[in-house]
Amino acid sequence: MDHLTKPITSYTVKLNRDQAARLKFGLEKKDFIFKTVPHAHFGASLGHLSLTLYKSGKLLIQGKDTVDFVQFFLEPEILKEIRFGYENILESFQGERIGVDESGKGDYFGPLVIAGVFLDAEREKKLRDLNVRDSKRISDRRIRELRTVIRRDCRYSIVAIGPERYNQLYITMGNLNRILAWGHARVIENILTKTSCHKAILDQFGKKDLVLKALMKKGRSIEIVQKVRGESDLAVAAASVLARGEFVLRLKKLSDEFGVKLPLGNKKDVVIAAGKNIIKKAGMEALVKVGKIHFKTTKEILAVI
Repeated sequence: MDHLTKPITSYTVKLNRDQAARLKFGLEKKDFIFKTVPHAHFGASLGHLSLTLYKSGKLLIQGKDTVDFVQFFLEPEILKEIRFGYENILESFQGERIGVDESGKGDYFGPLVIAGVFLDAEREKKLRDLNVRDSKRISDRRIRELRTVIRRDCRYSIVAIGPERYNQLYITMGNLNRILAWGHARVIENILTKTSCHKAILDQFGKKDLVLKALMKKGRSIEIVQKVRGESDLAVAAASVLARGEFVLRLKKLSDEFGVKLPLGNKKDVVIAAGKNIIKKAGMEALVKVGKIHFKTTKEILAVI
């Protein structure tokens, strides 16, 4: 596995009495397992994370999920201060790079959107100050706000593959990862026409060779780093915001065009009902224009017609 920096696996912070009480309540709701620890109020663990709250108020957090726990639970829900310790715990490559991420690959309806964002020191500071993070951790309203800022202040590229084109590519390529690799490569190439850069960070989705082979002349000198939970890097997080914002916008346009509210995700009953309505209103051929036909859900939609 490629590593951008040494992973942060330990963090300490001082809690007051109210924060300690909120922490214990929150850990109980998350099904942490509690244990007795000398000189401590309690110890608790879950998965790859362990915590010890000492009687002095010091909280020790350890494990490979430390960054996510602090950034997405401790800060917003317990400390009520998102910026606390942010520079120390966010796992991030320091330097110029392109971050790339996608949205829509698990959604039956709507496009597949791949976005990329170039970050240098100045833009990195701006996005940190705005608390840009993985789009899955942000409300749709906040995504719309951040999308506007990122598009205004950063060099970026968005490749949106509409359902009809997506279905054609799937027949030709026969594999979702090949489509993703093609889209990631196009985004990287597009950004390299606007700025020079020597590194691109991607969320892990398949073999790195797929992207390398899809790159053209301009992109073949760039270093590709694929990373599990790539959104922990700020550039990838910014790309995820652009990709999700574009996906939601285009899904709404498809809904308006066909007069049927197309749901997010791939929840079977909801998707089948919407698919049935699409066919009823616009015919069988319309399904190809709004959905990803290779999903198993297609057979179930057609079965109820």
